[in-house]
Amino acid sequence: MPLAEYMARCNQHYYATQNPFGIDGDFITAPDISQCFSELVGLWCADLWLRAGAPQSFQLIELGPGRGTLMADALRATKMMSGFHDAVQVHMVETSLKLRDAQAAAVPQAHWHNAIDAVPDGLPSIIIANEFFDALPIEQNVITEAGWMQRAVGLEDEKLTLTLSPCGKGMSCPSRYSERETYESSPISQSIAASIASRLASNGGACLVIDYGYAELAVGDTLQAVSRHAYADILAEPGTVDLTAHVDFSALFAGSPLTRYGPATQGSFLRRLGIDARTAALCRANPDKAETLMAATARLTNPDQMGQMFKVMAVVSHDWPQPGGFGKTDYE
Repeated sequence: MPLAEYMARCNQHYYATQNPFGIDGDFITAPDISQCFSELVGLWCADLWLRAGAPQSFQLIELGPGRGTLMADALRATKMMSGFHDAVQVHMVETSLKLRDAQAAAVPQAHWHNAIDAVPDGLPSIIIANEFFDALPIEQNVITEAGWMQRAVGLEDEKLTLTLSPCGKGMSCPSRYSERETYESSPISQSIAASIASRLASNGGACLVIDYGYAELAVGDTLQAVSRHAYADILAEPGTVDLTAHVDFSALFAGSPLTRYGPATQGSFLRRLGIDARTAALCRANPDKAETLMAATARLTNPDQMGQMFKVMAVVSHDWPQPGGFGKTDYE
């Protein structure tokens, strides 16, 4: 079985049956670490909407919304923005019925869809993809003496094992030899990015991508499994652990007609949006929680935690303004 198919089947079952988020789950995402993260993302959306002319109707779309925490906090943070909530239509792209239940409890006004292409067309959109692309299937192509081979999952002595097989028809193998040992690509990520680009180019809007990965094309094996907040064997318990891989930001939206900003580091992005000032205000209002609040902000922004590994990129239609949070250079 090609590695991409294995990853797709495992994650489809995992998200349909497991409770992955939070302390009691397998991993914690930024919205669970600090309310400041989601509040700033919400205000980023509202600021961009306002400077784009405050369209009377627009879609706020989240891809892979988890338990709905980000969207709920973002909407709460923007409730005082005049006209924003009157104009917004909330859409969530989620295939897991179990997660949809949690999202509905957090954001009851949302509409749900199985794919971005299923969201109604015709309105400007602001799309949020926080830790979405890392869970999409990847292909791995490996250089051998016989040329490029694709990594696959096989069976040996009644145990799953990684193996190699010839790059078959339809595989996105590099066309020429290289010194790279392993080359990762994600055709499904490219397909979704193309759908987003088409929507935004036609109707206006922006997409904000926050994930861990590379600012430029890198090589090597980044596929990993996480269970109970620790790394796990990607083959040991298929469908019961989270499988992810680093996102190649250089490939997302490559060749699209959209204007690209970033990737910036998550730390620099959040600091430009004012996370330090927001944290200080929360500490003053909740002095008994100040240490916890400051530790959460440090986790999100410090280079040795999530601040450097996580990147932030925005793509914007030609008729929309530059979004906040990005500096003069692409990568900072």
